[in-house]
Amino acid sequence: MDIIESLLNGNKRACARAITLIENEEEGYLDLLRSIYKYTQRAYVVGITGPPGAGKSTLTNQIVKALRKEGNKVGVIAIDPTSPFTKGAILGDRIRMSDIMLDKGVFIRSMGTRGHLGGLSKATQGAIKVLDAFGCDYILVETVGVGQSEVDIVKSADTTVMTMVPGLGDDIQAIKAGVMEIGDIFVVNKADKDGAKRTALEIEMTLDFKKDWDFRPPVSMAIAQENKGIDELIENIKKHRKHLESTGSLYQRRLERNKIEINEIVYRQIQKKIKYIEESSQMEELLQKTMTKEMDPYTISENIIKKLVKEM
Repeated sequence: MDIIESLLNGNKRACARAITLIENEEEGYLDLLRSIYKYTQRAYVVGITGPPGAGKSTLTNQIVKALRKEGNKVGVIAIDPTSPFTKGAILGDRIRMSDIMLDKGVFIRSMGTRGHLGGLSKATQGAIKVLDAFGCDYILVETVGVGQSEVDIVKSADTTVMTMVPGLGDDIQAIKAGVMEIGDIFVVNKADKDGAKRTALEIEMTLDFKKDWDFRPPVSMAIAQENKGIDELIENIKKHRKHLESTGSLYQRRLERNKIEINEIVYRQIQKKIKYIEESSQMEELLQKTMTKEMDPYTISENIIKKLVKEM
């Protein structure tokens, strides 16, 4: 039985192998993605994002448990920061989710960013498709938690949950121009801490700046460690899903994501070609000539583009 057949039959080992294939861009990974594509876009993808220390992993853990009680098969992609020294990931999410790892209806995959900005790994889209074909009803994508640059989640999720914590104060205003705009649902975690109600109020006030909401993001409170507020959060996710489906917005979101993904695939392939051309064009020697003014960056760039067009 090949990896694709095993994956479609719900084999966890095949699922893990398929994601590794994509993550490492091993030979045949594009053929794998092509083959499973017709079995995708059946799962509902929920992004869990927010600043570092907001308790995203604990919240994700509780959401998984709640969804499993309803009989859903759940996939989790937990993105961890990659070490700039060892190139490995801490994979702390695996530790915080240890109590659900043995559940046969749950598949957890920790992935390192490998230097990719935006809070996600560049293989996230591929991993989502694998988990979709694997038969997951819900796929949760937990991002790194890196502040304003963490906006790539909108390219992957149907619903984005913004996790906040008390005590941010003016920081809400500081990140407003970045991640605040991408939240479909807001949840103030660690609501037993001082300032939780004030944080929720500040979020509501920030949301009030925009008047023309098709779906105004709800703001709820939670204490994930004590499993409090999770039912309300799940209900808000379902309300947002119902809104997207009833208005046709889910179709449009996924259509736009496909467009973004196509552009990124093309961009990555062009980057690879450019790197190959640079390596075969004595780039170091050309760069030295820019310092002696024998050559200029503009002419070199034009030559690379001409070679790129010829290569394509």
